[in-house]
Amino acid sequence: MNVLVINAGSSSLKYQLIEMSTEQVLAKGLCERIGIDGKYTYEAHGEKIKGETPMKTHSDAIRFLTSMLVDEKNGVIKSMKEIDAVGHRVVSAGEKFSESVLLTAESKAAIEECIPLAPLHNPANLTGVAACEEVMPGVPQVAVFDTAFHAKMPQKAFIYAVPYEYYEKYGVRRYGFHGTSHRFVSEKAAKMLGKPLSELKIITCHLGNGSSVAAVDGGVSVDTSMGLTPLEGLPMGTRSGSIDPAIVEFIAGKENMDVKEVLNVLNKKSGVLGVSGVSSDFRDLDAAAAEGNKRAELAIELFVYSVKKYIGAYAAAMGGVDAVVFTAGVGENSADLRARMVEGLEFMGIAIDKEKNNFRGEMRDVSAPGAKVKTLVIPTNEELVIAMDTMAIVNGK
Repeated sequence: MNVLVINAGSSSLKYQLIEMSTEQVLAKGLCERIGIDGKYTYEAHGEKIKGETPMKTHSDAIRFLTSMLVDEKNGVIKSMKEIDAVGHRVVSAGEKFSESVLLTAESKAAIEECIPLAPLHNPANLTGVAACEEVMPGVPQVAVFDTAFHAKMPQKAFIYAVPYEYYEKYGVRRYGFHGTSHRFVSEKAAKMLGKPLSELKIITCHLGNGSSVAAVDGGVSVDTSMGLTPLEGLPMGTRSGSIDPAIVEFIAGKENMDVKEVLNVLNKKSGVLGVSGVSSDFRDLDAAAAEGNKRAELAIELFVYSVKKYIGAYAAAMGGVDAVVFTAGVGENSADLRARMVEGLEFMGIAIDKEKNNFRGEMRDVSAPGAKVKTLVIPTNEELVIAMDTMAIVNGK
């Protein structure tokens, strides 16, 4: 079975075509600047092709990527009939869905109702669905939600201390995101440890331009750092993370802004970019800090300190921890930041071996000898989770 995985943004579209019997990625790529000038990256047969082509709409992007998949020279399938299903990443399902669903008129309408909870993401995700329906009529499509893995959080973890009626009327609560990633790496961690997931307490750290931490107790997410939106929690590339809510009104008054303008600053101009004044990319921050840039170093220290606090908090919330997992761009590739994030946690039984930790982008146990808590690095694979859920739903399992 071949599953096409789609992750549609407002002006971009990432994709992978996965052959499910072997879980092999046949081709993958990115269409970006949709509606502007259209740029693409396409990888297959071990080669990467980059170029430009007009893409006025997401439908144009879908038509282009599918033409590449069946291209006589660079393609990986002979015809569109070889695409058996399409799996879509959808950011928020609110409380409407606690698992992946087949896309129907009813489920699409429910996703549309959740747009206020993910105004930057859900509209783009639905645009990707509509584009695939136009280009591949009749091919079953499935929505896999970022929020689904966190749907079983206890109420004490997801409710906010605001008037309860806001939850009842508007669904104001913690939803959490990066669910497919937290689910994937927690399951992989259990296999690495050779124990049932149901018996483990795991803290999963998805650290990249967008970052979140989750407490996974017995395979269930019982708490996570992102909230109603992906703005809460850790300071990220451009997002502020958790701050005093009164700062919004304070900045609005001082800078003569309205709430939307301040939220734009908190989403797009804050985080390590805002603190450093250098970049939202941790590689740039490392380089700047090495050259003596104090604000770049401060941004790194702020991020590291925040991750460390969540590790401690979630160990307390679960009454212990068996493993800490690092994943995503920073978690998988920065040995220095991994080491700094667990430094001083030896009292909890967490310690990293410096030599084991000296690598990037692989699945490894980097725990120091004798450490009671395992520290694992596990590359995430959200696309595979989406493809597996899609196959299961299409096959009626």
